[in-house]
Amino acid sequence: MIKVVFYKSNGNYYGFRESGHSGYDEAGKDIVCAAVSAMTMLVINTIEVAWASDVDYTIDDKTTDVTVIARGALPEYEEDEAKRFAISGLIYSYFLQLNDMIEDYYDFIEVDEEEKAI
Repeated sequence: MIKVVFYKSNGNYYGFRESGHSGYDEAGKDIVCAAVSAMTMLVINTIEVAWASDVDYTIDDKTTDVTVIARGALPEYEEDEAKRFAISGLIYSYFLQLNDMIEDYYDFIEVDEEEKAI
């Protein structure tokens, strides 16, 4: 099962941690894993390239665990309110999309959120 915990501070989504394997199918054919991986990279690349904001992330090649922290979603790190809203909104959208996926793949994905200061 893939477990994703989203981080929030004062209601602003600023990051997440993913761990585990979905187990939906064998490597190379696992559509659940492929979807989660693609969305994760979309989030990272959009924050980093499209919005020119720093994003700290680690990807463990052995375990496939991923941690993403986008400080630009928080007012104490980013002055531009529109940029903060865009970054936090993108991460929140990922949270919503994974929750939608749970409807069909509830045995393979678990999503939670945690109020956590950086």
